[in-house]
Amino acid sequence: MNVNKSITERILQAIGFEVLAILICTPLLAWIMDKPMLEMGVVTVVIAALALAWNVVFNGLFDRVLKRFEIAHTAWVRVVHALLFEGGLVAVGVPLIAWWLNVSLWQAFLLDIGVLLFFLPYTYVYHWVYDVVRERVVMRSVCEG
Repeated sequence: MNVNKSITERILQAIGFEVLAILICTPLLAWIMDKPMLEMGVVTVVIAALALAWNVVFNGLFDRVLKRFEIAHTAWVRVVHALLFEGGLVAVGVPLIAWWLNVSLWQAFLLDIGVLLFFLPYTYVYHWVYDVVRERVVMRSVCEG
């Protein structure tokens, strides 16, 4: 499959990822943390904005590495992708969560681990579905064009 994606496509892919994540996480985290929906919504949107920027940068670099070394998008490559992506967010997100929710770094880390347990499969599935749909759309346009 052709992994050459424009910056516009990368941004749209990342926005879709984050919007869906916000819609799932905000009510779930508000319920788990017993915090107001608005407070959890703000922290979720801030983390999503951070993740959005990371998503565009990371996926661009990751795709370049795959292309340079001619590595296919296998299941194991997707696992590595998800682990590296989420690991980068943990490093920045934990201090931000601790500060915003006024909890210890340990509590923020535990919360982040809980969120990570959601995002690992979510990241894998979202990007897999995106790639499958994208390939079908690209192949259809090539066949029709």
